[in-house]
Amino acid sequence: MGSTLRMDGNPEIGGHNQGLRPLETMIASLGGCSSMDVIMILKKQKQEIESYDVEIEYERDHEQEPALITKIHIKYIVKGKVDEDKLDRAIKLSLDKYCTVSKMLEKTAAITFSYQLN
Repeated sequence: MGSTLRMDGNPEIGGHNQGLRPLETMIASLGGCSSMDVIMILKKQKQEIESYDVEIEYERDHEQEPALITKIHIKYIVKGKVDEDKLDRAIKLSLDKYCTVSKMLEKTAAITFSYQLN
């Protein structure tokens, strides 16, 4: 494949803040995995996407070791000629059925979503 992913840590542990941390990489993988599904589903339904972004927030349980992620919220931001019901359905299909990363993370975290259309 030839792709490179830069990961790093903060200076307190010897890192240089020059890349994503491992946990951030996993959260980014969730956004990427679900986004690929959502975009593919919408394109199959002849929806015209002009721009697409996701924002993800998460919470961890710092009272346990390791501090597992307990809540994840994904906000899908879509612009274009997209039917709202089709967007909602595409997101649900991704998170509930197709996205491998969401199926793995839902074992320890409650995953919720919202969307902003146009």
